[in-house]
Amino acid sequence: MINKDFFLALDELENEKKINKEVFIEALESALTSAYKKTYGEAKYALVKLVPEKNTIKIYSYKTIVENVEDPDKEISLEDARKIKKSYNIGDNVASEESTKDFGRIAAQTAKQVVMQKLKELERQIATSELSEKEDELLTTVVKRIDNGVVYVQIAGSHSEGVMLETDQIPGEKFHEGDRIKVYVKKIKDGFHGPQIQVSRSNIGFVRKLFELEVPEIASGEVVIKNIARDPGNRTKISVYTEKANIDPIGACVGNHGIRINTIVSEMNGEKIDLVLYSEDPLEYIARALSPAKILSVETNDSLKASRVIVADDKLSLAIGKSGQNVRLAARLTGWKIDVKPESQVEKESEETQEVEYEITNVDEDSSLSSFDSFDSMDDLEEINFDEE
Repeated sequence: MINKDFFLALDELENEKKINKEVFIEALESALTSAYKKTYGEAKYALVKLVPEKNTIKIYSYKTIVENVEDPDKEISLEDARKIKKSYNIGDNVASEESTKDFGRIAAQTAKQVVMQKLKELERQIATSELSEKEDELLTTVVKRIDNGVVYVQIAGSHSEGVMLETDQIPGEKFHEGDRIKVYVKKIKDGFHGPQIQVSRSNIGFVRKLFELEVPEIASGEVVIKNIARDPGNRTKISVYTEKANIDPIGACVGNHGIRINTIVSEMNGEKIDLVLYSEDPLEYIARALSPAKILSVETNDSLKASRVIVADDKLSLAIGKSGQNVRLAARLTGWKIDVKPESQVEKESEETQEVEYEITNVDEDSSLSSFDSFDSMDDLEEINFDEE
């Protein structure tokens, strides 16, 4: 049955896989106990114990000591129990060792199945645990295959592969098997066939990690990324700030002769990047967020978290952007609703408002005069009686 070689194999597994053999022994004892009961009847209370020190397996059946025996397979009287051991009392369990002679073949088959199953389970858990440390990280991977637009990449240092759906790809990018690409690990979960790793290049986490990689001041925390708004493949706005008076956060991101920002733009397949200096003043922050457009003025409504931005007529299309992209990203970056108006329209609205106010004023004055003109004389006024309250 289970012999010395079996226990030696458990020792080798422990050394090779770095898995404590007690985990296997516990699983084996549970599985062998179930197998024994199925073979010899569920009526018995039984327990299978593995003894690695002696390279043996022991099977015990036991009965509970009761005053009146109703189920002989599970119960024993106090009188009979004390024939075995005088110190027994009501409620104690009396164990007796069973012969393992006829259980050998079943035990061997069960042991093999349990060890293989448990090994796969533990390896999957270990792989998931190791990979979970890579979640929210930037990894360099190799494109393994492409299937119906879905890109599968090989994760370095593991047997696992990452999955990049079309929605997680930068629009316009083309990949080939063997390409080395950087990906952002978006999520890792334990699946039936092992860890499932979802990776992305369109996620804003991808941008954040690229800046941390290329800009030492961001990696060290001296320059902080406040927020990121992104339209993958087209434009990204990223706001940064620092509390260090001697550091220019925009300059740090751009790098000497633009080397840092150019490296990031290249990795993002040419996507445009607007660097915005963060400000606690919403008027200033909103104006900066609408770059590259120049802003004439900003008005805000704090209760509605809304703003109106005025720009020169020839800068309107630049402020709004193609299909509203620039103003939409600025709104996401700042957290404010932004309504962009051309200067001429605001001036026209202002003039119309003044005209309306003027007309209302004239109408009020004319109305007051006509009300008095309707009376022929002051004598008519005296005829009017006002009721006292």
